Amino acid sequence: MLGLLPGAGGTQRLPNLVSIPNALDMMLTGRTIKADKAKKMGLVDMTINPLGPGIKPSDIMTLEYLERVAVGVASELASGKLKKTKKKGLMEQAISLGLKIGFVKDKIFEKARAQVMKQTKGLYPAPLKILDIVRTGLDKGTVAGLEAEAAGFGELVVTPESKGLISLFKGQTECKKNSFGKPQIPLKNVAVLGAGLMGAGIVQVTANKGFNVILKDTTDNGLIRGHGQIHDGLANSVKRKRITSAESDKIMSAVTLQLDYKNFEHCDMVIEAVFEDLNLKHKVIKEVEERISPHCIFASNTSALPITKISEASKRPDKVIGMHYFSPVDKMQLLEIITTEKTSKDTIATAVDVGLRQGKVVIIVKDGPGFYTTRILSPMMAELIRLLQEGIDPKELDKLTTGFGFPVGACTLADEVGLDVASHIAKDLGLAFGERFSGGSIAVLEGMVAKGFHGRKSGKGIYIYEKGSKDRNVNPEALTILNLHKLTTAGSVTPEDIQLRLVSRFVNEAVLCLQEGILQNPLEGDIGAVFGLGFPPFSGGPFHWVDRFGAGNLIAKMKTYESIYGICFTPCQLLLDHAKDSNRKFFPS
Repeated sequence: MLGLLPGAGGTQRLPNLVSIPNALDMMLTGRTIKADKAKKMGLVDMTINPLGPGIKPSDIMTLEYLERVAVGVASELASGKLKKTKKKGLMEQAISLGLKIGFVKDKIFEKARAQVMKQTKGLYPAPLKILDIVRTGLDKGTVAGLEAEAAGFGELVVTPESKGLISLFKGQTECKKNSFGKPQIPLKNVAVLGAGLMGAGIVQVTANKGFNVILKDTTDNGLIRGHGQIHDGLANSVKRKRITSAESDKIMSAVTLQLDYKNFEHCDMVIEAVFEDLNLKHKVIKEVEERISPHCIFASNTSALPITKISEASKRPDKVIGMHYFSPVDKMQLLEIITTEKTSKDTIATAVDVGLRQGKVVIIVKDGPGFYTTRILSPMMAELIRLLQEGIDPKELDKLTTGFGFPVGACTLADEVGLDVASHIAKDLGLAFGERFSGGSIAVLEGMVAKGFHGRKSGKGIYIYEKGSKDRNVNPEALTILNLHKLTTAGSVTPEDIQLRLVSRFVNEAVLCLQEGILQNPLEGDIGAVFGLGFPPFSGGPFHWVDRFGAGNLIAKMKTYESIYGICFTPCQLLLDHAKDSNRKFFPS
C-alpha cells in the first residue's frame, strides 16, 4: 500500500472488467487475487496448469510453457482466429442494472465508505478518494472519471500519508537485502530449542522454506503441543489455499521432534526459544556447544536480555547472535537481529540469510537492554499502566490508540504481549534505565500476574477472553487491582494529551536509540516500529512522524508533561537538536 490509487485509467477500466464489488475490493485492499479466482472474476481470460520438473526446474519449465501459450494466443487474436468474448453472469447483470438506480448505487457506496471508515478511522485518504473517483465515473462517464483520477493521483502523491507509506515500501525493500554478503557455509540444518508458542512458530516458518529442522524440548507434552501448533498452522494454510496438502506433508516431514541432542553435530544453526531466564540460557548454551560443530551459530530469541550477557557463557562469542521474532511468528513480518561487539560478520550474514529465506523483513540493531523494539515499547506500556491507575477506562484507551492509527489498542496489545512478560521486562529495563522508565506501578503488573491474569493466553488479563466470542469485557478483578494502586490525575486527560503521553515516550526512546547507535539509521527504526509493534503505517513510522508533527511541537508537549511527571518525559538530545533547527529532518524532502 503506497497511499495512492490505480493510475492509467485503472479506477475506470477495472469496474467494467470485474464488476463494482470486485473492483472496489481490489482497489481498496490491494489484495492479491489467485489465478483461478482471477479467471472466474474476468480479470484474466486464460490460465495454465504449472508443469513438473523436466530437463529444467519446474518453475522455469512453467514460465517457458506460459510464454509459448501466450504467444500462440496473441497470434490467434491478431489473425482473427480467436475472438475474445465475455458473458456476464446473472449476478453481474443484476449489479449492472442496480447501478442504474440511484438509490441502489447510493447504498453500495455508503456501505463501502462505512467499511473503509471502520477499518481506517479516516486516517488514510486514498481509499476515500478511490470511492469518490469510481463514483464520478459511474455518474458522469469515463472521461470525467479519468480526469478525476488524474487529479486525485496528483493530490494523493504529495500527501504526508503517501510519502510515509512509500518510505516504508522502500525500507521494506532495503530490509529484504543482505548487505553483509553470502554466508561462508550455506545453511541446511537448523535446530530450535523450546516447543512453546515462539519455538514452534520459528520451526514452522523455517521448515516451510526448505530447511531440515529439529525441534527439541524437555518434555513429551511440550513436543506434542509444539507439533500440534505447527500442524494447525499448516492446516490453516492449506484451507486458505496458500499451500497444497502435499506441500504441508513435505514441510512436516522436514521436522524432527526429540528430547535429546541427537544429530546436533550436523546443525548449521541453533535457535533457542526457552524461558527468559539468563541462568537457563547460560545452561543451554553450554550444553549445545558441547555437541555442535565449530561453524554452527547459536542464536537467541530473547526479547529483552542483552545478547552480550548471554554470550558470556559461550566459548565462541563470535558465533552468538540475537534473532528476535515476533508473535505469531508465521504472521508477523519483522525479524530483529541483534549483534554484539564480538559477533562476526559471517555470523550476521548467516542470520540475515536465514531471516530472508524465512520471508522476514530484517533490521539489524546493536545490543543493549531491550534492543530496539522492546525498549521503545516499554516506556509506552509504563505510561499505559499509569493512565489505567488514573482511572482511564481500558476500552477508552484502546479507542484512543486505534484512533491514533495503531492496529490494536494499547490495552489489547498488553494482553497480547502477556502481562507476565510485560512485568518481567519492566523489571529488567527499570533496573537498566532507572527512573526514566518509570510510569505506572510495577506492583499493578505483579498483582495481576499473581492472580494468573497473564493476558489472552490465560483467558484473563486487562480483558476477559472467552472462546468463540469476539466481544471482550473488562476484567473486573483487574480493575480491583488498579483501584488498590489508584493515582490522582495530575495533568490534562484530553484525548490528544492521552495519545501524546503514550506516543511521545515511544517516539523519544526511538530517537534516543538512534542517538546512542543502537539503530543504524532512521529508516530501520521506522520499519521496526511499524512491522514489529504496529506504529501507524500511514505515519511512515516514529521518525517520519516527528518530521511531520514537528520536533519543536513535540518538545513543547513533552516539557509540559515533564513538569508534571518528571524525567520520564525529558526529551533526548537528538530530539532537542532537531527542535532547534526547523530545517533539520530525519528524512529531508
